Amino acid sequence: AAPLAAPSANASGRISPTTADHVLAPEGGLDGRIAAVLDGGPCPLGLESTIIGWPDGRPTLLRPGGIPAEEIEALLGRPLARHQADPAAPNAPGQLGSHYAPRASLRLNARPSPGETHLTFGRPGPFSLSDTGDLTQAAARLFDLLRRADAQGRPISVAPIPDHGLGAAINDRLRRAAAPRP
Repeated sequence: AAPLAAPSANASGRISPTTADHVLAPEGGLDGRIAAVLDGGPCPLGLESTIIGWPDGRPTLLRPGGIPAEEIEALLGRPLARHQADPAAPNAPGQLGSHYAPRASLRLNARPSPGETHLTFGRPGPFSLSDTGDLTQAAARLFDLLRRADAQGRPISVAPIPDHGLGAAINDRLRRAAAPRP
């Protein structure tokens, strides 16, 4: 086996796809722009890859992703430096200030307000990232639920997500999705 590098299957800045239907969706998809889609089922993790760089010979987290930084640090036997990305000059995918964005406005670490579609965490509901508070399940459901919530045509709010393990990558995606659009 050899490493594989390929571009994302979504329009830049939009919500990432996690199913073949997302790739072909009329809004933000690639229907009519690509020859084929191989459908291997929904992404089991749902988040893009973790990106590590080695500036100045130091392992540096450029983008949190599907492999939590804590696991990489345990393997390396030392902490990862944290890169402060410059949205005007990104050096890795997913570093733009606004990225992974729905059309609707998005509030984070929020309690639901009337007229919003609320994504819950740790409790059941039609827009629950995980009924049980499981970060792996939340990561797998994040982009699909953002798409479904956006289709409601109302502002979106998201309950607090723990900021460790996969939660760090989930929160990174949510912060970029909530950022002001250019």
